[in-house]
Amino acid sequence: MEQVTDAGQGAGARPGRYDVRGLADPDATAPKTSVISGSTAELDAADLSTRQVNLELRRLLYTEGVTEVTVLNPKARHSIAAGLLVRGRIRIAGSLGYFGCGLIDGPEIHITGRVGWSAAENMMSGVVVVDKNAGSLTGAALRGGDLVVRGDVGARTGIDQKGGTIIVGGNAGSMTGFMLQRGRQIICGDVGHGLGDSMYDGAIYVGGQVASLGVDCVEAELTAADHELIDRKFRIYQLGQPGPFRKFVCGRKLWNYDSLEPSERKLVL
Repeated sequence: MEQVTDAGQGAGARPGRYDVRGLADPDATAPKTSVISGSTAELDAADLSTRQVNLELRRLLYTEGVTEVTVLNPKARHSIAAGLLVRGRIRIAGSLGYFGCGLIDGPEIHITGRVGWSAAENMMSGVVVVDKNAGSLTGAALRGGDLVVRGDVGARTGIDQKGGTIIVGGNAGSMTGFMLQRGRQIICGDVGHGLGDSMYDGAIYVGGQVASLGVDCVEAELTAADHELIDRKFRIYQLGQPGPFRKFVCGRKLWNYDSLEPSERKLVL
């Protein structure tokens, strides 16, 4: 950490501390540069740091009574719109980097571009819609709400998912649904190897081909409730008419051990 002057070096430059590695921005404050019109606002993030963008979003949603925000020029920054615990609508006109929209509880966020790793990780409630592709670990540890990716997603989508619904309009990578505990995934396209590996509960619906199933993942019959769920989600997010889907669930073989570990056997005997 070193003492520097903010970018620009002009008359309006503000002295402060800045981590040249880009890991910290300890003296940041909400820049108050948004254009507010009633309950809506437009935030241009072109010349702002990640922390300034997030502080400005909090100011608008928590303090100014704004309910709809458009973020321009996000420039694929990491960790944008993270930790928002209030209802409101946010439209991000562009792409985000890693950990976008993580740890949120309530907002509805629409991203017109792509997102990197771990988008919407640990989301408690709300909606995140991504118009294009998403990276690996999308929806990691998701707990509630809907995460919709209209394009493709990378590996380990919904790893350790504990609730909510993940919808993928395209293909998904390997180990999708790894250690799924609860919740649902609707994959419209193909899925890579290891689908549902070590899943504990929940359901995964696949419209395309499955390269291979993971440990203790088995196919099950779709019920009327399953069809109602898929139809309803397609209708809400305007995904068209759903085609045929297959359902995959936990085989429950990993719920109990067939034999004791050596150390456990000694204790029992």
